[in-house]
Amino acid sequence: MSSIATKRGDAGETSLAGGLRVSKSSLRVEAYGNVDELNSALGFARSICEDAALAELALSVQRELFLIGSALATPPQSTRPPAPLTQEMVDRLTQEVHRIEAEDGILSDWSLPGSSTPAAAFDVARTVCRRAERGVVRLAESGDVLPPAVLPYLNRLSDLLWLMGRKIEHTAGVSGSLRAMTGKDGNRWSRAW
Repeated sequence: MSSIATKRGDAGETSLAGGLRVSKSSLRVEAYGNVDELNSALGFARSICEDAALAELALSVQRELFLIGSALATPPQSTRPPAPLTQEMVDRLTQEVHRIEAEDGILSDWSLPGSSTPAAAFDVARTVCRRAERGVVRLAESGDVLPPAVLPYLNRLSDLLWLMGRKIEHTAGVSGSLRAMTGKDGNRWSRAW
């Protein structure tokens, strides 16, 4: 039986899909590594989420994140076909955002994470998602060609993760409202930062 400890990466290089060797510090490796970290953070949030529907939604997103990671690990010059990423995947996330936003009592204010352990876990996933998105932007700005659905997917996902946390808080009867905690009035927001 072969071992996963191949030692091929001991000098700081790794293989992209299709076999191209690159530095582990490359923007492409950073981008798919961030998506991998996001998938793990989301898996942790799912594992402690008691809302079955939200947990199932998180699981379906995790499956799609494997496609996103695969697409990012496949450079344009690879002989391997790219992962099938579609606008429908983005549209489905958008529909979930609208569905949760429409629920009565969902916080429309800045939120301070930590009022609920499962909600805080989704907030951690949201911040990892934003980092993944920034990494993909850097990769695109470097001139690398990416599937067009990757950036909109990550952008929409961060919104959805924020709302999932607020839904959990609302169901638990707790609030992370920053304005309520500070006693300050002001514009209300429903942004995922």
